[in-house]
Amino acid sequence: METVVAFDVGDRRIGVAVSDPFLSYATPSDTYFRTGNFAGDVKAVAQIAREKGATAVVLGLPLNRDGSESVQSEKTRRFARALEEELGAPVVLEDERYTTRAAREDLAFSGVSTKRDKKTKHVDSLAAAYILESYLEKIQRSADMKEQNNDYEQDENIVEICDDDGNTYRYEHLLTFQYGKEWYVALTPAEPSEEEEDEVAIYRLTGTEEDERLETIEDDELLEEVFAEFCAQYEDFEDADEAASLEPDEEEE
Repeated sequence: METVVAFDVGDRRIGVAVSDPFLSYATPSDTYFRTGNFAGDVKAVAQIAREKGATAVVLGLPLNRDGSESVQSEKTRRFARALEEELGAPVVLEDERYTTRAAREDLAFSGVSTKRDKKTKHVDSLAAAYILESYLEKIQRSADMKEQNNDYEQDENIVEICDDDGNTYRYEHLLTFQYGKEWYVALTPAEPSEEEEDEVAIYRLTGTEEDERLETIEDDELLEEVFAEFCAQYEDFEDADEAASLEPDEEEE
């Protein structure tokens, strides 16, 4: 459960927006009216972030249309540095181009009074919400890409084995290694039961590259030797404790 608080920092007002705990959407919140005391404004904004339970803070970074920085950009960066020091936590800067304009257009479309004194109570917090939405979309895309990559890597590491009766079993590939003059493959159940949780099955790899086959190892003594070699080599890829916790699958003999 997280809460991200975003601020649209202006010379006179600072809009505030807050995320939901699941980082799905942004809600316009308050508008802080600056006092002219820089240090006091920083402390006030930090207090707002704390009161709203912020686990992350985002500030809108004003840029020129071409993406270059302006005088206002440096003002915001200065405010962000001071806020980081006050909070003792990083502050993220998010491109805020067009957010204020979009907020004004959104308010006008929704029928909010166009009188300046009333409209400004809403436009800054709505601009902060646009900034926050942009940030949330970015981290969601990043999370989706990471999940896709993890799924891809996991699928790439899954091996399906068919027995003589036509039954198919899914295994996770642990290691292909050489012992003596032969090659072996170590697998573990892809979806293990409680009994199979730390189980590893070792097969002899035979055949050609175009027609590779996995054969069970019938010799118990050889199986123990091959398993010991697997543990030794597996330590190069995983922690020694994890390798030591694995047990040979006697049912695959």
